Amino acid sequence: MSNKTKTTTAFDTGNAAVADIAAKITGQTRAKMTDGIEKAMKTGEGLATFGQGNIDALTKSTLIWAAGVQDLSKQVAASFQASIQETAGVLKTLGTAKSLKEAIDLQSAVARTAFEKAMSESSRFTQASLKLTEQALAPLTARISAAAPAFGKTA
Repeated sequence: MSNKTKTTTAFDTGNAAVADIAAKITGQTRAKMTDGIEKAMKTGEGLATFGQGNIDALTKSTLIWAAGVQDLSKQVAASFQASIQETAGVLKTLGTAKSLKEAIDLQSAVARTAFEKAMSESSRFTQASLKLTEQALAPLTARISAAAPAFGKTA
């Protein structure tokens, strides 16, 4: 065989080997890129689902809070209305007192009752507020508990 033929054959063999290596590298790169894109898509879908769950929990929490505040407001208004009616009754009774001592005794009894009722109502409203806070935070707390294992995983 001539030198030119040998050179051409070696060149063709080298080209074939380089083409084969390039094809293998391209195939591996393509496979890695496809795998990476698929993982990124799954992660994106997971984050979207997780975000929607967060929005749902926040919405539930807000609805519970709004309904609870409305209920507490109604209770406060009812308590205030009852207090006004009691005060009106006391004023009428004070007007019928026959002596200053009787008026002072009546006023003292009314003041003591009003103080006791105020303390009782204050305690009741505080307990109701704490209960409302717990109820409103429950969806958010559940969401955090559900998310903890997901964020604890390594990719």
